[in-house]
Amino acid sequence: MKKFTLLLTAIASLHTAVYAQTTTVDAANSSIHWLGKKFTGQHEGFVQLKSGSLTMENGQLTGGRFVVDMNTLYSTDLEGEYKGKLEGHLKSDDFFGVAQHPEAILTINEATPKGEGVYTVNGAFTIKGITQPTSFDMTLSADQATAKVIIDRSKFNIRFRSSSFFENLGDTVIYDDFELDVTLKL
Repeated sequence: MKKFTLLLTAIASLHTAVYAQTTTVDAANSSIHWLGKKFTGQHEGFVQLKSGSLTMENGQLTGGRFVVDMNTLYSTDLEGEYKGKLEGHLKSDDFFGVAQHPEAILTINEATPKGEGVYTVNGAFTIKGITQPTSFDMTLSADQATAKVIIDRSKFNIRFRSSSFFENLGDTVIYDDFELDVTLKL
């Protein structure tokens, strides 16, 4: 009986593997737009996807993994000296500590269908070596996936001018939430 149970388990595993497929994301043509806000305004720009994949089973999204190259973080709202200063500051230990943490990772652990091509994604971000759970909606079509993701930087120990860590910042406060508008080309 034990051998029969093992055989059935192996067949079930093989059956699942046949229907699971991984789609590699076209990292070069995908985009990640970031937006960070502060009391007196905002800054925005892009960061590049290094690699990514989506896992599908029976035509449904079930998982994925994405690696972001934090060295590519750049601003689009400033020019010249101020652009360089902002980018350098964002890459410093005050923010993303890119020298020690050159990659940020998103792992999708599960995806629940919400509507036609829309999924609620549950997973985890790893930023600055700290992993935190996340949940957001992703829209998937034949040739791309899109998502708007809100990340609370304070959960990753990014403290600079955060009211979660410091009091009396007044108009120098930088809000903890930053936004990512993601377009993944498949």
